[in-house]
Amino acid sequence: MGGRGTFASGNNVAYTYETIDKYEGVKVLSGMPGTGLHDLPAEAHSSEMYLKFHKDGTMNMLRIYGKDDHLLKMEIAYHPEPRLTGNHEPVLHIHYYNKDFKHSPAQYLDKQTFEKYKKYLKGRKWYD
Repeated sequence: MGGRGTFASGNNVAYTYETIDKYEGVKVLSGMPGTGLHDLPAEAHSSEMYLKFHKDGTMNMLRIYGKDDHLLKMEIAYHPEPRLTGNHEPVLHIHYYNKDFKHSPAQYLDKQTFEKYKKYLKGRKWYD
């Protein structure tokens, strides 16, 4: 499951993530032992989404990839974002990515996007 721009540009490399489960039809990934990887890949081989869960089984991160270029487009996550909230409490938020893998500052997840992806956001509720 890819590394920054390798699969999308036609260069296959060794996998650095493994599928540990499926939830609502989406692969749940984990960094392979010895890789030290804690996020999700910046590109996808074939999937349009990947999930990562916290140890308690709730959603930590959902990444959504482009259908044609396989590159990361947006990430919905639940973890602290002090620049957004001013504290270290976990918050449901979103980042948008460009083709250089740079992401926007964290933004509160809007209701429309929450509704679109809520079945994948296990254990997460709308703010209000």
